[in-house]
Amino acid sequence: MPLSVASVLPGRAGKIIFVCAMSSVCAAYLVSQHRAARTEEADVSLMSKDSSRPDAASPASAAAGGPGISAAPAAASTAPASDAPAFTVKNAPVEHSFAAAARSMGVDAATTAMLAQAFHGDLDLARDLRAGDRVSAVFDKDGTDGAPGAPLAVRIARGTVSHDVFLYRTLQGKPFYYSKDGASTTPTFERYPLNFSRVSSQFALRRLDPVTHQWQSHDGVDLAAPSGTPIHATARGVVRFIGQQTGYGKVIVIQNPAPYSTTFAHLSRFAKGLHRGSRVSRDQVIGYVGETGWATGPHLHYEVHVHHVPKDPLKVQFPQATRLGAAELQQFKARAAELTALL
Repeated sequence: MPLSVASVLPGRAGKIIFVCAMSSVCAAYLVSQHRAARTEEADVSLMSKDSSRPDAASPASAAAGGPGISAAPAAASTAPASDAPAFTVKNAPVEHSFAAAARSMGVDAATTAMLAQAFHGDLDLARDLRAGDRVSAVFDKDGTDGAPGAPLAVRIARGTVSHDVFLYRTLQGKPFYYSKDGASTTPTFERYPLNFSRVSSQFALRRLDPVTHQWQSHDGVDLAAPSGTPIHATARGVVRFIGQQTGYGKVIVIQNPAPYSTTFAHLSRFAKGLHRGSRVSRDQVIGYVGETGWATGPHLHYEVHVHHVPKDPLKVQFPQATRLGAAELQQFKARAAELTALL
């Protein structure tokens, strides 16, 4: 534009305008060059500062641990850390009793009693153990699965035969011992030992005896049934007495898991092969209804004793087995297999 104007205006005025225009162009050029130089200096300055702090460290620089960079840690093992619980295995010979062997391993009295009951279905610990038999137990070092003194697994070895039980705790923390296949060792009872027509005489602390005509306690219930009706054991146990007694006639007394025992009286005959010391299972036929002894007709006189005290068989509270659900059973069996390998 200034050049075009100078070409139009003649004389001195045109020359003045031309000089001013050229001066403006030169000034603009110098200003632009100065700004470019400052920008370049700024870029160089930034690069100089950033050169000591690279955006991303190469593996080599990281390993070297350059300034401002934490050295990369040594390569960690890819093998997972072992999270297996730590177990303690203890062994004790049977010298005097199971209780003494358990005590030597640090098992408390309450747990020892629970274990004795758990083994009762397979062993009479007071009669079956011999010197030289061994007791083994697995304990959790962390105490997370069992309270102090409560073993996770216990084995009683008698020669080449062994009997194992395993601890299971409910969500409420209540302990139970189960067999390896997840069957509860808690004794279960049937309420009635036979099919009967009626209760002919109730449990009573005092009643007039129909035979002796004297007031005395009636320590069981009389269940009327035809002669020859099969009588079943109401729980597993060991025959403590089988034979004849005054008043009772032919009678069987079974020691069930402590603290229970059961009595069956007035039988016509006993099941074949049954004798003192025989082991019986729940629902096993042990005899047949009769009217031996002091009886006015065919019936079964049935008693339940708890801690040697007679209780009403129709009302007494029996222990209930805790059944494992499918998922719980699967986990239990896996844990039992793991513990079995340690016994």
